[in-house]
Amino acid sequence: MNFTFLNDTYGESVVLAMGGGVVGCLFGFFAQRSRFCLRAAVIEFWHRQFGEKLSVWLLTFATAVIAIQSLIVVGALDVSSARQLATRGSLSGALMGGLLFGAGMVMTRGCASRLLVLSATGNLRALLSGLIFAVTAQSSLSGALAPWRERLSALWTVDAGPSRDVLALLGWTHTTGLWIGVLWLLAALYFTTRTTQRAWMWLGGIGTGLSVALAWWWSFQVAHASFEVVPLQGITFSGPSADWLMRVIAPNPPGLNFDFGLLPGVFLGAFVSAWWGHELTLEGFKDGYSMRRYIGGAVLMGFGAMLAGGCAVGAGVTGGAIFALTAWLALAGMWMGAGIMDRWLDAPPRSAPMLVQP
Repeated sequence: MNFTFLNDTYGESVVLAMGGGVVGCLFGFFAQRSRFCLRAAVIEFWHRQFGEKLSVWLLTFATAVIAIQSLIVVGALDVSSARQLATRGSLSGALMGGLLFGAGMVMTRGCASRLLVLSATGNLRALLSGLIFAVTAQSSLSGALAPWRERLSALWTVDAGPSRDVLALLGWTHTTGLWIGVLWLLAALYFTTRTTQRAWMWLGGIGTGLSVALAWWWSFQVAHASFEVVPLQGITFSGPSADWLMRVIAPNPPGLNFDFGLLPGVFLGAFVSAWWGHELTLEGFKDGYSMRRYIGGAVLMGFGAMLAGGCAVGAGVTGGAIFALTAWLALAGMWMGAGIMDRWLDAPPRSAPMLVQP
């Protein structure tokens, strides 16, 4: 594909938006088919079930690591200018944001990407939660919650460059990173022996991981073929959600970029997948308690994602696959936060103490 011709003909912003749409469609389709969801994987892990949901997440993560590190090894990708590595990061923000995001995704029964996918299938609970997530993310970025985010982020920071690169910190090469991806894949293969081994579990998990790699590759090729400074972008849902909110309500909305096509693409891909699988179903809230729970979880996710520098996909897979230190720390926080919240929600209510008759 001649990216120089595409840039000259349509402009870098349009080519990025086109790539975001294509990548989003693929991600949405495969994520819906495979039921890809970090929240479900974490719950299986903490409940020691090690079933299909954990296998799908491991397949996705392993595929993304292998594909991205392979592209770097052969010289087809360079992620050194990605914001996850090239800008000053916050270790405190990554850990605390990950904990909050993990707790929130358990309350909403899905991370940011899962909410968007479920919205496309007719789930009104996910749609409302996604809207509240976007509002909170925008408020955390430049609104009322921004000062709190900045204070917490400043507690413990790390310099840009090698200090944010796990491979560089350990003195490892990208070839080592590739082998680490292979180890994750072997773990995924081990856990698949405990599942029903649906064909779409394999195809969907691998396809979702490849779409993450495709996002990095597409934006790199556009930047490499351009004389302008084009930021390197991967799949994430916190920033794009905030941007799309501003496109709807702000007088001067953000311009075209990769994120512009990503969210509509994911929605369309998930809708096509659900329609093809006869899974379009209108769902709503069953009571007031569940609605409060979803709203509270969406607020935690929105603030946590902006504090951590990404959502379960943006930090957990996109950032994790390029071995960004803050992304791995955020991912660890998400697993811990989700496990703690799941245990707290499932804890049986304390009964009133029995009165002993004299």
